[in-house]
Amino acid sequence: MSAVKVVIIGGGSVNWIPTILTDLVITPELEGSTAALMDIDEEALELATAFGRRLVEASGRRWTLEATTDRREALRGADFVVLTIAVGGLDAMEHDLAIPLRYGIYQSVGDTVGPGGLSRALRNIPVVYEIARDMEALCPQAWLLNYTNPMTTLTRTVSRHTSVKVIGLCHELTGVLHRLRRLLDLGEAAIDVTAAGINHFIWLLRFEVDGRDGYDLLRVHLAEDPVEFPYRGELSGDIGSVFRDRLVLKLRLFEMFGVLPAAGDRHLAEFLPFVLTDAAGRGAHYGVELTTVDHRRTLMALGREYVRRLARGEEPLRLARSQEAVAEIICALAGGREHVHIVNLPNEGQIADLPPGAVVETMGHLSRDAAKAIPAGELPPALLAMLYPHVVRQEMIVEAGMAGDRRLALQALATDPLVANPGVAAPMLDELLKAHRAWLPQF
Repeated sequence: MSAVKVVIIGGGSVNWIPTILTDLVITPELEGSTAALMDIDEEALELATAFGRRLVEASGRRWTLEATTDRREALRGADFVVLTIAVGGLDAMEHDLAIPLRYGIYQSVGDTVGPGGLSRALRNIPVVYEIARDMEALCPQAWLLNYTNPMTTLTRTVSRHTSVKVIGLCHELTGVLHRLRRLLDLGEAAIDVTAAGINHFIWLLRFEVDGRDGYDLLRVHLAEDPVEFPYRGELSGDIGSVFRDRLVLKLRLFEMFGVLPAAGDRHLAEFLPFVLTDAAGRGAHYGVELTTVDHRRTLMALGREYVRRLARGEEPLRLARSQEAVAEIICALAGGREHVHIVNLPNEGQIADLPPGAVVETMGHLSRDAAKAIPAGELPPALLAMLYPHVVRQEMIVEAGMAGDRRLALQALATDPLVANPGVAAPMLDELLKAHRAWLPQF
């Protein structure tokens, strides 16, 4: 396969750059390629570039590294564009959490659904649309690989309103399968799954271990070691605790529905009406804690210092593949070895019960310039009852974000399961729109 140009928009991200750039640089098939880092934060971009230079030198691989604050300059000649942005950053996210909290609404993450997911989508949709339009003009054959949340609505914005080839990527399934491997002591056994749903709310319709029914193994485990509910372990509220997935909610849902959700409990909690309530200890009964902006600021500061130490040679580089699949996906799309991975793509029948065109998450087959979703079949009725309303709301949010339609945004917010009292939706939405007016030109 030929060398490619990979543009990373949000290229100063201390959360993503060490992982994505390392995976790209150490992949033999991509040697001789170019990585262009683009970010509007010059200081963050300078740090990421310093890390990248040390990485390329230490790896011994041939890579060209570019850095710019000019998006259009970065996009010229791109083959792949990786998106890792957060419009408004943590200052904006603080409003996403604090304003709903004043209305009695608790959020464990605040970046996918609920008031925080809506607000984040409305800020990001115009920017993502502009990026895609720039791609149409400057690199029309390039693929957009989107890591930015809310994954579904942003990926759907691109697929519905532009001609850009887009895939949404997420690592939640990989993390859950890793936990199952440890929980059931599966060693190096082969795991095969059929996954279906929407981002951060996917379900394992089939779970096999070396050709055996993995759910039988899980039921045996739970019979010997039942899920503790309500959860009675320690919930310290510190940074080491709030991001931990204790599996309690996932396993409770498995006991209810007979299939297992394959995302972190912090994300799952926000799709359901009964977890983040006072009656459930604001999530504590399910081992879920509320993640604050201060937690994220601490995590970002630690990440920035770690990358700084890596760039200075004060920390050893880890030249090993992460659990992210972006490098393998780029190789497959560029004509290298074909690959099967979890992907977010417009629904062309891979989930027969959900609306055509809506972005859904299933396994997909990646090959030269092609991403084909693998059909997952029909959903069990209980899963469809939970998923379908979220899909409808996400379609509404895309159109609200594109048109600046307050009515659609209000309807999406008032029907969200985290909003127990629809009467608070209008004043809460107006507060969010006012707090983020600098990022909402469409309103």
